[in-house]
Formats: sequence, structure tokens, C-alpha cells
Amino acid sequence: MTSATAGGTAPVPPARTRKSVTGTRRTVVALFLLPALVLLGALVVYPIGYSVVRSFYDQQGKGFAGFDNYKALFTDDGIRTALKNNIIWVVFAPTVATALGLVFAVLTERVRWGTAFKLVVFMPMAISMLAAGIIFRLVYDQDPGKGVANAVWVGVHDTFAPSSAFPKAHPGRQSPLEAENGGFITREAVHTGQSVNVPLVGVAPDQMPGGAKKAVQAASEPGRITGTAWQDFTRGKGVGRLGQVDPGELGYPGMRIEAVKDGKVVDTAKVGDDGTFSLPGTTDGARLRLPASNFKEPYNGVDWLGPSLVTPAIIGSYVWMWAGFAMVLIAAGLAGVPRELLEAARVDGANEWQVFRRVTVPLLAPVLAVVAVTLMINVLKVFDLVFIIAPGSSQDDANVLALELYRKGFSEDQPGIASAIAVFLLLLVIPVMLFNVRRLRREVRR
Repeated sequence: MTSATAGGTAPVPPARTRKSVTGTRRTVVALFLLPALVLLGALVVYPIGYSVVRSFYDQQGKGFAGFDNYKALFTDDGIRTALKNNIIWVVFAPTVATALGLVFAVLTERVRWGTAFKLVVFMPMAISMLAAGIIFRLVYDQDPGKGVANAVWVGVHDTFAPSSAFPKAHPGRQSPLEAENGGFITREAVHTGQSVNVPLVGVAPDQMPGGAKKAVQAASEPGRITGTAWQDFTRGKGVGRLGQVDPGELGYPGMRIEAVKDGKVVDTAKVGDDGTFSLPGTTDGARLRLPASNFKEPYNGVDWLGPSLVTPAIIGSYVWMWAGFAMVLIAAGLAGVPRELLEAARVDGANEWQVFRRVTVPLLAPVLAVVAVTLMINVLKVFDLVFIIAPGSSQDDANVLALELYRKGFSEDQPGIASAIAVFLLLLVIPVMLFNVRRLRREVRR
């Protein structure tokens, strides 16, 4: 082919086929991608398609059920509870994990041992969900002697409101005491110059306070009321006298004694290590009362895995694992923040809180969004932690969609409903994934 020019005709080069940027032919590219596409189709596309089709059939897989399985998602109590809990997870777990990651990332920039701290916070990411579930099942154990959470909680509680050392104490046979409002009171009024015996039983010898000493019979004093509160029990058959202080019997140190007249407390006394106590003459004619506070049961902590707290408790274990992930991503974004902007804000008179709120956080907004959205996708699929941590008695209260899918598909043999739950979860995840992909593309363009 030729074309006319001022000096004559010139040949036109033949059209070329467009090559890839790397010079690789499309056929070669297709051959390299084929194994990946086959695996993608076999492990992702086919299961998704099969689940969609299966969700429209009955539990036997033979009869067409239409949208009945999807209706069950909003009528079945277990699935509705799971959906409610998933909403709680999506709202709180990513928010708390991202917020903690932001705080850790900002603060560790200002300390020398920041790298070591980041390593410690990120370390839970190396633990599997199964192992983390087992760890936190022990952490949340009801027994303060086993569960770390209750050990700390009980320790703090007992610092401000200590429990009684004599929760099982009670009057024995032929006792001068009678029950009143959880405590005990003398049947008759007492008078000055009188020594009153207040015998109790019910405390095992190995449960007596360490400061308890051998009980002493209190001597009577003119113008005062004295007495002894002690463990009226001596080991051995036929040993000891009922209602009287015997050698080897221990006092009740720290027990509170109230003198009550006309329903009002006029004075109080505290029992010594040897069980003795003394009240002034103004209490003459009063009845002696041992208030219920003397017999308060030991505080046993919080039922972390009970119906009301099991979901927040499991979310706490999730945050423990994933706050490190959020911290590392946010720290990477923080490293790219221009320091000139931060210094300019400080020069203009902004304090550190204002710099953080008005400069650092807005600049990190794209990274925070990516972290939060990634965690949202992750919590929609949470299964292991709930399955391991929640005990059988409260697993229904901690139920989530992924766990309900497992229960319907395997425990209750309802594959149609299980497939509908799987499709519903996919529909929930897709918008979040698309949002994340679009944001990442925008960041790449910048």
C-alpha cells in the first residue's frame, strides 16, 4: 500500500497486533492463569453456586421450597438471635479494635520501647482462634481460683467491700441467740456487770481466720457489758461443754457486735482475736445483735459467660487478638503522615489532644476506614471463638450466623436453611468488600 506525498509515494507499514506491556502473548498468559482459574472455580465459584441452588430446596434436597428457607431467617428464634448478635459484633468489635489500635500506634511513637510493645500487642495474631478460645474459656472461668478475670474482679471488690470470714457460722444447740434479718440476736436483754457468752458453730477449723486465738472467758466488769464470741466446738466425742469456753476453742476475731434498744443501734463493739468484746454502760438493757454482715458469703465474681455477658466477653477476646493487627496497619499509615503538618499545628498553639483530633485522625481517615471495614468482614464470619468460649448453657445467647449455619447444617440436619444462611452471609459481606476495594483503588490512584 502506498500514499501520496510531495515527492511521490511512500509505502505504509502493515498494521501490528497489540502486545502486552511485558511482551507476553495472551495465550501464554491464559495458560499460566488456567490452573488458578480452575482452582478458583472448583473451590469458590462452584460451592457458592451450589449453595445458592440448594437454598431453594427442602431439607431432603428433592422438593423445591422457594423462599421458605429465607423466610426462616427472620422467623426462627435461633437465627434471629444470631442476627442480632452479628449486628452487635459488627458495630462494636471493629470500632473498639480500631480505636485501641489507633491509640497504641500513636502512643508507641513516643516511647523508646515502642517496638517491643508493638510486638507484644501483635503477638496474639500468631495464635489460632481455637487456641485463643481455649485461653479465654479459662480466663472467664467462674472460680476466682482459676479464672483470671474473676480473680482480678474479686480482688478489687474485696479491697473495698471485704466479705465475712464466717459465712457458715450459726448458733448451735441451746444457744442464747435467735435468727433476725440474716443475722442473730440474743433472746433476752443484757445488763452491765454481766459477761455474755455468744457461742457459734459451723466454721471448719481450716477456715478460721489466721489471727484467731484461743478463746478466753471474758471477765465481768462493773458498769460495762463484756462477753465472748467463739467457736463452741471441740474435736472428739464427749469433749467440751456446750455453751462454755473450753481449752482449744477459738475466738471469732473481727466479728461485729451491736447493742440494740427499741430497734436502734446504740453502740457497737468488735470482737478481739481471743473472742472477747466489751460495751459501755449506756448499753444496759440492750439486746446484742450479730448483724448479717458477719455472715456474708464470699463474693464469687461476675458470671462472664452467663446469658447477659457472654457476647461482650467473647468480643473482648476478639479485640485482644485483632487490636494488634489494627495497630500495625495504622502505625504504617502514621509513618507516612508529614511531620511538618503536626509541627505547624503545635507552633500555632494547638495542644496534643487538638493535634491528635484535628490533624492526625483526619490524615489517617483512609487507613482507619480500611482497617474498620476489613474487621467488619472478619467479624461477619466469626465462629471459632463463640463455639469454644460460650458454654452449652449460654451458647444460644451468644449465637452468631456462622455458628448457626454450622448447627443447622450438621447438628440439626437442615442443609436448606444452612445454605440460605450461607447465601445471606455472602450478601452481607459483598457490599463491604466492594467498599474496601473501591477505597483501595482510590488510594492507589493518589
